[in-house]
Amino acid sequence: MRYYALCAFILAGSTVLSGGSAQADERAIGAVDPRIGTGGAGHTYPGASVPFGMVQLSPDTAMTDFRHSYAWAAGYQYGDPTIMGFSHTHFTGAGHSDLGDVLVMPIAGDVRLEPGDAAVPGSGYRSRFRHATEVEKPGYYAVTLDDYGVRAELTAGKRVGWHRYAFPQGKPAHVLLDLRPSIYDYPGKVSWARLHVGADGTVSGCRMTRGWAPGRVLCFAMRFSQPMTARTLYNRETNVPYRGFKGPGYQPVDHDAQNGRALEAVFDFEALKAPLLVKTAISPVSEANAIDNLTREGAGWDFDARHAQAQAAWEHALSVIDVQGTPGQRTQFYTALYHVMLAPTLSMDANGDYRGPDYEVHKADGFDFYSTWSTWDVYRAQQPLLAILRPDLGAQFVRSLVVSAQDSPFGLLPVWAYQGLETWCMIGYHAVPIIADAYLAGVRGFDADAALKAMVRSATYGPYGDLADYMKIGYVPIDKEAEGASKTLEYAYDDWALARMARAMGKTAIADEFERRSRNWRHVWDSKTGFMRARTTDGQFHTPFNPAAAAYGSDYTEGNAWQYSWYVPQDVPGLITAMGGREKFTAKIDALFDARVDPAIFRNVEDISGLIGWYAHGNEPDHHVAYLYDYAGQPWKTQQRLTQIMQTQYALRPDGLAGNDDLGQMSAWYIFTALGFYPVAPASREYAVGRPFVSKAVVHLGNGHAFTVTADNLDDAHPYVGAVTLNGHPLPRFFLQQKDVLAGGELHFVMQATPQTK
Repeated sequence: MRYYALCAFILAGSTVLSGGSAQADERAIGAVDPRIGTGGAGHTYPGASVPFGMVQLSPDTAMTDFRHSYAWAAGYQYGDPTIMGFSHTHFTGAGHSDLGDVLVMPIAGDVRLEPGDAAVPGSGYRSRFRHATEVEKPGYYAVTLDDYGVRAELTAGKRVGWHRYAFPQGKPAHVLLDLRPSIYDYPGKVSWARLHVGADGTVSGCRMTRGWAPGRVLCFAMRFSQPMTARTLYNRETNVPYRGFKGPGYQPVDHDAQNGRALEAVFDFEALKAPLLVKTAISPVSEANAIDNLTREGAGWDFDARHAQAQAAWEHALSVIDVQGTPGQRTQFYTALYHVMLAPTLSMDANGDYRGPDYEVHKADGFDFYSTWSTWDVYRAQQPLLAILRPDLGAQFVRSLVVSAQDSPFGLLPVWAYQGLETWCMIGYHAVPIIADAYLAGVRGFDADAALKAMVRSATYGPYGDLADYMKIGYVPIDKEAEGASKTLEYAYDDWALARMARAMGKTAIADEFERRSRNWRHVWDSKTGFMRARTTDGQFHTPFNPAAAAYGSDYTEGNAWQYSWYVPQDVPGLITAMGGREKFTAKIDALFDARVDPAIFRNVEDISGLIGWYAHGNEPDHHVAYLYDYAGQPWKTQQRLTQIMQTQYALRPDGLAGNDDLGQMSAWYIFTALGFYPVAPASREYAVGRPFVSKAVVHLGNGHAFTVTADNLDDAHPYVGAVTLNGHPLPRFFLQQKDVLAGGELHFVMQATPQTK
């Protein structure tokens, strides 16, 4: 994804159990490693959360200037030597970023008020740490802060983050709260903040930031298991000539409240004989709602019980698929499934309040409101996977998308939204295929007519991405709108998905119109060069043309002509014909994978990574390409390329991901591919068959049925499919109908050493 993209999985070694469903759950959660994707690429966080939870409580090793922040999009880099604190909100696998709200740091001894330099120990409040002291599990994180001798443990609920800090004996204990830093930081990012200590010791406040979603408000409420012996509230802003008159106290220690743009606080507890517990609730709406969230969901002080609840939530979530395979295969599989289930995130208070894209407060009536929508990424595989695994959640997701459009001042579905607010990052109107795929997969529990209305509105709003010209002349002219080739291709696919849902609903006129629009991909096909190309308003192809060229704001979105010329998932047979037939089509895919490419050519487009020739697995536009051999009658080449991708783009290391996880999309690609099939065109009700990478998987579908994948002779020496059957009958072609998967049954592969070319 723009300024961000890739894939991830997760683990925390655990004893492998066998037997019934409860044991299978424990086996799944024990095969998750949150460290994978935390270093190099991946951009995942190792901290504590629950499935799709509002709180992501995780360590931050850096919150640096936005111009140098790509590597710290999740706040954490595995190679960093220090931790600057634990904040309560994070993206998983993003490249562009924000959040890092409510940063907390436990301190034993002297307190410093600045983070300091990671290369200079003792220069600030950050602390050195060692990976040997870290424990990462779903719903739990622990580490020892070496400079303070503090053992920190974190767990989480839906809206509350729980901390447990064991301080060394004999040293005064402090908790520092810093409301100044953010992930993707810069001077002036905090527009305003307030901080208050209530008579009962509850600390609460809000801050507004002008980051990726300008004007975002995040509020919090915090309580401690021990009474404070003192507290000091600071406004550290120094570059304002006039800040009004002083409050009722003259010193920071006198204040019960502070307002400003650089707020910080230190809470003192002297020497403690027992660990200090901290519980923090957040709200995207108000301070009062944060306190209410904390009261409703943060009762008591039993950290271990809260940890057990988080673990049980993950055991239940991950039990939707039971997988057999080698320990490494299981670790990658369940780590990927874990990352699939981190986003979108709950963005609604316990009383039903949520903040919409109009910045107003709305009430969710009969559903949970979810946000954190990277639609350009997740429509491809992550949402199609959840639509069959968790149709109950799928209905909540669709309702969230539709009410976002109804609340939007533009009437548009989310493009890249979080905490209810829109960023307008990336291209297309890909909430459309998310909704269409869910509907066609049988997800119900939402107003289909209201959804279709929002879909049509998003696809016909002329000012968005020059849809006006697209609707008028059939393509997006590059002299009026950057990335015109990519936008034309992606709009055409979205139109097709809209038509599919409209047809299924009996809306013939709408279906006919958008089916016509779905053929607009032909307007950017250049038969002379054999590539998709941008055109100018007068109909000419944009020149000069170099199919290898890639740059942000060019003819293509995070890619070049080699990578985007395959993007016609809705009409692969038409693309094969345009490219001159099956032999020329497959020869060109071969050329894509086999080219010798210097990665330095993409040094200015950080999202293009994971190169195999021109194929870039670390970014989304290529994700379906390996499966296209199936459509040309050469499935053995799909099997060959999938083996190549899985062996080179995924590894059991912190830097083992080729790009960003992109809120679960890269991980969902792994899950589908490991199972042996993939949704090349979501909303098609069809999967292309590849090859399996696990010997057995039982998929517990959300409709109550189970679909089982088994494989004989599965090892490195047998990478090709010799035979495949569905419920004991030979599969007539290398495609699965979604209805056959949803009905339950068994897909069985027999693997062999050599390609089956007949």
